[in-house]
Amino acid sequence: MTGKAEIEHYLSQGGVLTAPDNVPARYRGELLRLMSSFVDSELAGSAGFADSINHAPGIKERIAASRIVLEKTDHAERVLDLMSDFGTDKTRYNQAHDWSARIERDATLAARRHGPDMRLSVFHFPLNGWVDAVVFNVLMGLATDVQLEEMNHISYRPLADVIRQIKPREKRHTELGLEGLERIVASPDGKSGAERSIAYWQPKVADTFGESGSDRFDRLNAIGLRSRPNAVLREQWSDLLNEKLQRLDLSRAAEISTVPHYGQE
Repeated sequence: MTGKAEIEHYLSQGGVLTAPDNVPARYRGELLRLMSSFVDSELAGSAGFADSINHAPGIKERIAASRIVLEKTDHAERVLDLMSDFGTDKTRYNQAHDWSARIERDATLAARRHGPDMRLSVFHFPLNGWVDAVVFNVLMGLATDVQLEEMNHISYRPLADVIRQIKPREKRHTELGLEGLERIVASPDGKSGAERSIAYWQPKVADTFGESGSDRFDRLNAIGLRSRPNAVLREQWSDLLNEKLQRLDLSRAAEISTVPHYGQE
């Protein structure tokens, strides 16, 4: 066997890589794509949520929103540091895109990537006030918790190590969102406003898990960059979401059937 074949066989048996040296070209490309999507989504999410700070109804909410903005940017930098090991210029990367750019809220994205960066599709849509921002934080936060658990088992050990550091903080972001949503639901007209936002964001967040039955999953699974199919991850998120909504006496999330789209695998 060639060195490349030996490495890919090693990965298919559950092996891990610990440094950029001797990383096969295909593996390198897929790993950088995965990291770019994470970094771009964190930067776009942070930039979008930053505008919501001024909509916060109180000091506690303002502090929580500020913490989320700060830590998501920090998470992006940690993964970007790993990308720099492969030659990515951190300074140019950060300046390359408008992370706060959004499309119209009622726009329909074509079945191809929108814009030059690698953010997940959901981060192309704008937030609409405080209630909407809190609902988005809860739905996407629960999705992020599921997706980070998937990345926790990735075959590139430096990234898996960073994900293990990030996971508890991202989970806390979700908890802050749930605390905020509980206060909203208890307020006059809060429940109806929250349910409107849930109906808007649920299908968009569901799309972040990608198309069911993706051929790409098999290729990534073979080299240790994926472990569970898209449909399994999406179902786990849906179950978690419905559990949280039920506790808050909010409408149960509808079943989502995804169609092919861009930006997720």
